[in-house]
Amino acid sequence: MPDQSALFGAEASLASGDVDGVFLFILAIAGFFFILTQGLLFYFAIRYRRKKGEEAADTPYITGNQTLEVIWIVIPSLLLVAIFAYGLFVFIKMTTPIPGAAEIQVTASQFQWSFKYQDGRTSVNELRLALGQPVKLIMTSRDVIHSLFIPDYRQKQDLLPGRYTYLWLLPKKTGTFDIYCAEYCGTGHSLMRATLIVMPLVEYDNWVQGERKKLQAGTLSLADRGKALFESSGCLGCHSLDGTPKVGPTLKGVFGRRVQLADGRSVRADEEYLRASIVEPNEDIVKGFQPIMPAYRATLKGDDLAAVIAYLKTLQ
Repeated sequence: MPDQSALFGAEASLASGDVDGVFLFILAIAGFFFILTQGLLFYFAIRYRRKKGEEAADTPYITGNQTLEVIWIVIPSLLLVAIFAYGLFVFIKMTTPIPGAAEIQVTASQFQWSFKYQDGRTSVNELRLALGQPVKLIMTSRDVIHSLFIPDYRQKQDLLPGRYTYLWLLPKKTGTFDIYCAEYCGTGHSLMRATLIVMPLVEYDNWVQGERKKLQAGTLSLADRGKALFESSGCLGCHSLDGTPKVGPTLKGVFGRRVQLADGRSVRADEEYLRASIVEPNEDIVKGFQPIMPAYRATLKGDDLAAVIAYLKTLQ
């Protein structure tokens, strides 16, 4: 795991230190004036309090002080300009394209992340990058507005349906980092997480070669093809594979078990039940869950549907 800062977390990308600098600059200014104003307030409360036995006196009539008025207008204005200029400089630096950046397509959907590399490989909820190699994320959304946020990189960017947005990354530390959705996107928003894995360049190249060999090894089995369809269809956004409850019921050991339905019936999850749950998911609602799953009748047919069912049967 990367080294952690007690205040900010790891400085894991090129932008991290710059963003932290802006924050500390604003914090220093705000802290100074907070201490100054509170100190003066405390001092005046003690210094000019009415002492016991003293008679109340009229407050002196003060007509104003132009010097003070100029000072407390000019100095705060200059500080605001400095904050704006510093922030603008960092913003421009973060949004300036990095020459030679590899491009990765990012697609957000309720409630998962899909990453497609330049050689055609696709992964779900896991992004792997090489240390010191710039990357351009080309991002869009299938449904609602999402926001990709990497805390240790201090970078966040909205993903919009029907449009592309961009984010440039330059990893400077190896390790595993969290990716969150920072825009409320529905019931499973808090579960919409992914993992960023940064590897040394040689290790990353070896991983890429290994993944390519897997693709070139031959035709996939029916279950393996079903796994690819399952992931690309966004199913992991709502269903877990490890027994953890999410927006939808877990699919661990789903085949062959008894399923309690919302209407009180109990059915066995055989092939026909799995088929019906995919193409018409809101006909038989599992007890304790909402009928929010979209129907896949138009997108998963024939061999594709059979492949997904074959994959679900392996989830023991």
